Amino acid sequence: MNKPLAIEVNHLYHSYDKTEVLQDVSFSVKKGEFVGIFGPNGGGKTTLLRLLMGFTRPSKGEIHLFNKHPKDLRPHLGYVPQINRLDKQFPITVLELVLMGCLASSDRLGRLSAKSKDKALLALEKVNLLDKQNHPFGTLSGGQAQRALIARAIVDTPQILFLDEPTASVDPAAEEAILDILHQLKGSITILMVTHDLQTIVRKVEKLLCVHRHVHTLLPNEVCEHFGLGLYHSPILPLGKKKGGM
Repeated sequence: MNKPLAIEVNHLYHSYDKTEVLQDVSFSVKKGEFVGIFGPNGGGKTTLLRLLMGFTRPSKGEIHLFNKHPKDLRPHLGYVPQINRLDKQFPITVLELVLMGCLASSDRLGRLSAKSKDKALLALEKVNLLDKQNHPFGTLSGGQAQRALIARAIVDTPQILFLDEPTASVDPAAEEAILDILHQLKGSITILMVTHDLQTIVRKVEKLLCVHRHVHTLLPNEVCEHFGLGLYHSPILPLGKKKGGM
């Protein structure tokens, strides 16, 4: 049985101050897929993420997440930002950080249910940080902090998880730990991850989106060595195919 579509984007355009950032973008992602997003700086990766999460409206085109508008699905979306964009000095424990991911399901007064702590502890267990629950967030290493942010993002069981370079500025061991966590989540959650480490992610994902004003969908075995070196170009056609041919 074919899996339902988690994301469907049709003829999407977006501009900032009359400068076109994304042009005629169309792609789809199936439920439970793990998708890598890569491309040059300024190519539109962050803009695409903001559009998919409903924080920015497209200039033209359509986005559907499980056949809904992104804003309507926002309570069921998880997001992991880059760690260097956060204030690690903010006085909060690791458990309190993860509990913030339950706020969408709180009551009108912002009170969390009795089950919220249990869900937070389970999320910390999934990312191997249960022993750090009472530690200040600011004392965690870069890799541990990213895992804590993943726990916050998955604590309320999102349908789609977006990650913005979660392995940036972490050592190889921490990177592998983060990717192992995402691999375990694959299938139960649809995952889209922005990354510059193409050579590592290509072994983990089911497909990739190359974002460079346009968006090209590629299978891992279609990614050429030039991309791994940061040399971006239109994808080379598979052997035996010619432009305009079938």
